[in-house]
Amino acid sequence: MANINTSIAELVGKTPLLELTNYEKNHNLKAKILVKLEYFNPNQSVKDRIALAMIEDAEKKGLLKPGYTVVETTSGNTGIGLAAIAAAKGYKFRVYIQDNVSQERFQVIRAFGGEPIKLSTVPVIAEVLEETNGDFVAAIGALREKVLAKEENIFFVDQTANPANPGVHEATTGPEIWNDTDGNVDILVANVGTGGTVSGTGKFLKSKNPDIKVVAIQPGPNSIPSEANPEPEEITGVHPFEGVPAERVPSTMDLNVYDEKVEVETIEAFRAAREVAKSDGILIGTSSGAAIHAATRLAERPENEGKTIVAILPDTGLRYLSTNLFNEEYQG
Repeated sequence: MANINTSIAELVGKTPLLELTNYEKNHNLKAKILVKLEYFNPNQSVKDRIALAMIEDAEKKGLLKPGYTVVETTSGNTGIGLAAIAAAKGYKFRVYIQDNVSQERFQVIRAFGGEPIKLSTVPVIAEVLEETNGDFVAAIGALREKVLAKEENIFFVDQTANPANPGVHEATTGPEIWNDTDGNVDILVANVGTGGTVSGTGKFLKSKNPDIKVVAIQPGPNSIPSEANPEPEEITGVHPFEGVPAERVPSTMDLNVYDEKVEVETIEAFRAAREVAKSDGILIGTSSGAAIHAATRLAERPENEGKTIVAILPDTGLRYLSTNLFNEEYQG
């Protein structure tokens, strides 16, 4: 029987797990590191999952109708996923995007017919970001109340507060990991952006085995903007969640799901991504490098000998070629 898909929506999910066998040997690791390659999604990132889920959830609820424009704020990959799914479903798409993301992301969104708008070019948002020292949650609130509230026939996705975000990971990512490992998983490692991936996936895995340890990654102190270091090289797509005001933590982040946090500096993420490209032939982004670095630190612990660590790798390295990620001379 023919196996022909009729929409990219049918291609989202079911991404493979890969054991980093060469990397494990190079580091003499006594634990297994399995990586979930989310760049096998049709638009090369884990955000394809939430893009599809949030759009289809809105359609079912009558919040998104033919002729509407899909609108979102994002640092990049969610915008790409939404742009592609919106195109496939016949919606217009507009995204308010952070200024410091790679040029590849702007170009890809435009290629899908989307309209990327830099946050700094919207006076209302720029003012809030300056007043709050870059509070993205506050900026989203200003966008909703002072810009989007005046428009009609739009659907504001709002990934940081949309329950379909962690919901799709509980329904798909978690079960995929459980099934592909036959339940033999001891530790889950995932980045925290909106918190949807680690919250949804972690919730499902713990429902199957409460002893599974969930480890969340946040940037190290040198990779977070501060008065002393206002413009650090940041781990794209990874955001702090501990030590910040509660109102700045996205509601999609379940602070009760993780057992431990690991802080990773940008240069550590860079080094891991560079190394695994040479050792195992996978080209991954900065946040994926952070996940591998964190998984390595866990695998080096004596108490984790013989255990299986699953790290979710959010996206491809192809979107970072214009950054310092694969610049071997850059050492932070």
